[in-house]
Amino acid sequence: MSVASTDIDTLAVDTIRTLSMDAVQTANSGHPGTPMALAPIAYQLFNHTMQYDPSHPNWPNRDRFVLSCGHASMLLYSVLHLAGVKATDKDGNVLDELSIKLDDIKNFRQIGSVCAGHPEYAEAAGIETTTGPLGAGVSNSVGMAMAQKWLAETYNTDDHKLFDYNVYALCSDGDLMEGVACEAASLGGHLKLDNLCWIYDDNKITIEGDTDISFSEDVGKRFEGLGWNVIHVSDVNTLSNLADAIEQFKACKDKPTIIICKTVIAWGSPNKANTHGAHGAPLGWDEVELTKKAYGFPPEEKFHIPEGVVEHFDNNLGKRGESDYSQWDSVWSSYKAANPKQAAELEAVFSGKLPDGWDADIPVFEASEKGDATRNSSGKVLNAIAKNVPFMIGGSADLAPSNKSDLKFEGAGEFLPGSYGGRNLHFGIREHAMAGAVNGLCLSGLRGYAATFFVFTDYMRGGMRLSSIMHQPTLYILTHDSIGVGEDGPTHQPIEHLTACRAIPGLNVFRPGDANEVAECYRTAMLISDHPAAMVLSRQNMPTLCRTKYASAEGCAKGGYILSDCEGTPDVILMGSGSELNLCVTAAEKLTEAGKKVRIVSMPCLDLFAAQSSEYQNQVLPPEVTKRVAVEAGLRMSWDRWLGFEGKFIGMDGYGASGPYALVYEHFGITAEAVVKAAGG
Repeated sequence: MSVASTDIDTLAVDTIRTLSMDAVQTANSGHPGTPMALAPIAYQLFNHTMQYDPSHPNWPNRDRFVLSCGHASMLLYSVLHLAGVKATDKDGNVLDELSIKLDDIKNFRQIGSVCAGHPEYAEAAGIETTTGPLGAGVSNSVGMAMAQKWLAETYNTDDHKLFDYNVYALCSDGDLMEGVACEAASLGGHLKLDNLCWIYDDNKITIEGDTDISFSEDVGKRFEGLGWNVIHVSDVNTLSNLADAIEQFKACKDKPTIIICKTVIAWGSPNKANTHGAHGAPLGWDEVELTKKAYGFPPEEKFHIPEGVVEHFDNNLGKRGESDYSQWDSVWSSYKAANPKQAAELEAVFSGKLPDGWDADIPVFEASEKGDATRNSSGKVLNAIAKNVPFMIGGSADLAPSNKSDLKFEGAGEFLPGSYGGRNLHFGIREHAMAGAVNGLCLSGLRGYAATFFVFTDYMRGGMRLSSIMHQPTLYILTHDSIGVGEDGPTHQPIEHLTACRAIPGLNVFRPGDANEVAECYRTAMLISDHPAAMVLSRQNMPTLCRTKYASAEGCAKGGYILSDCEGTPDVILMGSGSELNLCVTAAEKLTEAGKKVRIVSMPCLDLFAAQSSEYQNQVLPPEVTKRVAVEAGLRMSWDRWLGFEGKFIGMDGYGASGPYALVYEHFGITAEAVVKAAGG
């Protein structure tokens, strides 16, 4: 039997490996090979590199560690446990217990354990983001690095350096094959984010086998072309190699860094030949025991932590982190006294609260038959809010003039390479990376938003879904919402997208029907801090309703409300959202003239309406009124619950057409006349 290493660094690395092996084998599920191979990297970062205090895991100036190869989750759980990272409650208060307990590791991949199969944000302190879909973590890391640059330029002073943290993302072949990673790397290189370091596990293995079957590019050359500083490390087990590479990253001041590390995925016993199995499946207890013997660990003892390993982390990361945090806290105290206004803004960032008066300037729009496109009223409302929320920043995928998503008030400025204080971000035509980066902004405490044409949510859906899983208040501003796009034709006319976005649990999809509904939908979305929101907005004008004649738009807060009513029980209920709401208004006038009793229900957010009490839902949509008509230039699917068996739908069941938008609506029969006919008028 081999003797356990007397080198404490090697002993600590091997402890990360054996904890990972035992957890995966106990669960009989997971990926042991990658955490075993990457243990030296995680060890070197946490114990000897990162600005991180285990006793204050939410410290705003901590270095961020993103495990983009989320299948190696046991690597993160093992190192967080050994590092002594403290748990926090739901409000971020530090508790006197470990974030990842040994019992959590013993219950890896089991219901109730915070050690899920892939890292889940907010399940335990120290998990900076939800990773699993490959490429998601590295795209988040770009946003996190952008956030640091913005915070530093906005709030640091000559006397007080509050923000100087770095962002480290550990990624795999799979991450770098995903298109989103290339988008994100392109953006990071363009912005010269020299606080960003990706560490690439170049192990040449994916689930199907050797990467030779599908991936033969020169990653280093690609990243050089993207404007990155490229460093190669031939053997991660020689920790000094990693330390040197990280020092080169820190010395580089004009571009992000990728450290390309050659690793061998199977750190099993000398007899272990099936490296693919080590990646994708448990090793088997016999192989686990042989591997432990090779390390000098007790072969049959599970979850063994040798004496001195925890103390070693405490003597390095623990003491360094305590000192770094204490120094920062002193600077923060001094900063608060010297810069009370800015400090109050930062306290809102740190607590996730909106500042007082954030909604003071939200406009009220006068009634107008001509009206306006909701993309235009959205731009006015966005600017009115962002002016009073100084940490609200965002941008568009090269479409700001069309989205009306640019901030135009004095001091808004632009976020550009080497000039990071502006609040207008330019993501280029990179929708998926934009969604990932804006999630990174929100994970850093900022109120981030991302804008594009609604049809291109096809490209950013992965990031949108993750924002909901992580309960982030990411705001999506999505214009050109329907066949109202007109001449651009079917490729640019969203059809199934409303239903597809509504199908994402926790994503509140707002489709306001006039300018004042835009204002109230924004107000509602901003007050919901634990769910993302999608503002779905029109290119074409729609009338601004007279709110003395019709009900107040404040009803948007409940997702659906009675816009106008009749005496007694209605003969028919007309429901609509967005630009089609006005078709209901026009149809109701004609039906009323014909002697029908009509109720109009505006449904700007089906998600919020579904969350209301059954009493409220039945008040708006009385069960005894079964004659209902819904109008929306999309699919029927998300309306069926509210239509019932006898309801009728005016909308789309196929793709659009190219032509002037009014003629396109006529072509597909989405007209007030069609609503009247469906209502039996």
